[in-house]
Amino acid sequence: MEQLGKILIVDDNEDVLFALNLLLEPYTEKIKVATTPDRIEYFMTTFGPDIILLDMNFSRDAISGQEGFESLEQILKIDPQAIVIFMTAYADTDKAVRAIKAGATDFIPKPWEKEKLLATLSSGMKLRQSRHEVNMLKEQVEVLSGQGGPENEIIGESEAMQEVFSTINKLSETDANILILGENGTGKDVYSRTVVRKRIIRIRERCFHRRTQSKGGTHGSGDRGYSVSG
Repeated sequence: MEQLGKILIVDDNEDVLFALNLLLEPYTEKIKVATTPDRIEYFMTTFGPDIILLDMNFSRDAISGQEGFESLEQILKIDPQAIVIFMTAYADTDKAVRAIKAGATDFIPKPWEKEKLLATLSSGMKLRQSRHEVNMLKEQVEVLSGQGGPENEIIGESEAMQEVFSTINKLSETDANILILGENGTGKDVYSRTVVRKRIIRIRERCFHRRTQSKGGTHGSGDRGYSVSG
């Protein structure tokens, strides 16, 4: 299966945290754990999880799930597109429906089934990647809005221009921010739009490839230390 990225697990039961860390370690880039929901904002800021596994009940009570819903609201205020998967030992249909309506991505009952848990996390990771790519495309389409006519094409056959084309191709292969400097009227606008246009083509090809090709699994490496943050 594909790597699951960075996962934050929030549960007040340290046995659950230990078991999930042990189970998911081979499939993830990094794992962080916390025993209280008041640590969520800190980890979202410093760790940037791709997926948050969130228990629904903490100190207030054991079955209502209200603390989980409050934490979900807090998470979505920080990142409206966060992937949050609820966990609870007191699962029922009404609670699951309410969770999805509130913005949770999915719902896992305790005790979990390994294959179902991994499949749910894998789906969540794919959704996270898709949302990221869609956001990138939206930003780039906004940049290109109303552009792309013949007056914006770069034409040239000299050795210097061939070097420019080569540089543009290299820049289009990265998602890094780029600063283009030059005198007024030298075409900085055109060069930047050309890079963006090529990036869009690259992202579209990558999305198409993912839809049409199956991939082998990879295991991530990274921070494997297990520590509980309360």
